Amino acid sequence: MNSSLSPCGEFSARIRCLLTVAVLTLPSLSAIAQDHDHSSESPADAPQVLAGPLLDSSQLDTSLVDQSRGLELDQDHSHEAQSDDLASHEAGPVTLRLTDLSLNLLLALGTSTERDASLESLQGGGHDPRKRGITLQNLEFSIAGAVDPYFSAETHLIFFVDPIEGESIFEVEEAFLTTQQLPFHLEEHGLELELGQMFTEFGLLNPRHPHTWDWLDQPIINSRLFGPDGMRSPGVRLEWQTPLSWYSAVHVGMQNANGESMASFLASDEFFGERPIGGVGFEDREVRSLRDFVYLTRWQNAGSLSPEVSGKIGISGLIGPNASGADGQTIVAGGDLLIEWRPQREDSAPLVTWQTEVMQRDYEVDDQAALLPGEDLGDWGMYSQLLWSFHPNWAAGLRYEFVSGSGSSVGGRDADPFRDDRQRIAPLIAWEASHFSRVRFQYNYDQAEHLEDSAHSFWIGFEVMLGTHRQHETRR
Repeated sequence: MNSSLSPCGEFSARIRCLLTVAVLTLPSLSAIAQDHDHSSESPADAPQVLAGPLLDSSQLDTSLVDQSRGLELDQDHSHEAQSDDLASHEAGPVTLRLTDLSLNLLLALGTSTERDASLESLQGGGHDPRKRGITLQNLEFSIAGAVDPYFSAETHLIFFVDPIEGESIFEVEEAFLTTQQLPFHLEEHGLELELGQMFTEFGLLNPRHPHTWDWLDQPIINSRLFGPDGMRSPGVRLEWQTPLSWYSAVHVGMQNANGESMASFLASDEFFGERPIGGVGFEDREVRSLRDFVYLTRWQNAGSLSPEVSGKIGISGLIGPNASGADGQTIVAGGDLLIEWRPQREDSAPLVTWQTEVMQRDYEVDDQAALLPGEDLGDWGMYSQLLWSFHPNWAAGLRYEFVSGSGSSVGGRDADPFRDDRQRIAPLIAWEASHFSRVRFQYNYDQAEHLEDSAHSFWIGFEVMLGTHRQHETRR
């Protein structure tokens, strides 16, 4: 959606050069990674697990959660830690380490009973398949590594083609640093600082990149509250892993409130030209005080409920200014739950995963706004999905979604495709040939008040990865 980084000029030339180098070098890295993954067994005998739907949630094991804090940046690296590096270089007393270099491609093809003009709002996510025919959902180039014993850094650059306009779009999706050591050894007390352009850690899905999603498209409620590209902005985040006997972490953060990816807050004139919340106009606001930023609070807990069942539960909250006027304010709250059952065997992987999120937004319109002054526009919704791995290479799932709201919209809320009552049922079949490729088949049944009839859509998604890539959400 963001066209400010369109493919022109010096910036685009550098990005294209970088991607070209990646395409030429990543196949060999992919082969190295595959050899590393199966070094103790032949490829034919190696157990395969769905990397997208299933490996993500290994974070529920508290030992894996602890691993998410670091890239083993101590100067006396262990042999095991260095064996996971793609490259390392001794620079005096510091070891520079490259831990991630990859290119991930998402493509989708399919059709719908709705025309393309309607699909643009029906499939509201910026990386959703939303055109009859073929959609280039996402091309992501990722690089990450250890800078020194004090910082690690990672960057994710994406390219996609707007399926309606045919416009090629480049974006810096994330670029941030994470502390590994802090003054007074605060990291030993569970503290970690993250600074840069990053996804907001609200709930389970928003911090995750499209290629880690189980389903092909973004849940409706996420698209409504966080915009087509998810909520992300430059900012700072502090995490504290509490000393409780189970994994329990508190996140607090502050981010810029403006930009196309800050839909529920100050957003941008271009965003409101396409998706005005309730039809309310856009008023540009400058930063005058600390009240003009968005603030995050999240508390999440994870642990084992039994030898074969693990769980994760979290609550999140956001507060910040909105674009309706000087006194406009938005509050977003949500809760999330993830439950997994996995067998007790050596090659165990999650066999059943149940994931649910519920969230609500209160968009308080400024009293001096030209349209709907003083209105409180409420929007809430949920999704719940169940995924069953019935074979090492196959999984089947079902997701249900419901969204609704309160308050008015210009022209009526029933006619507003981004605020009307909606529900969706989406069954899924996923097949993974290897850890580096995946094919998904998804059917969407949509009921929406702004549509005359129910909508039926069918999509086939293809994913391939070159290189080695850590799961994004393991750092969360």
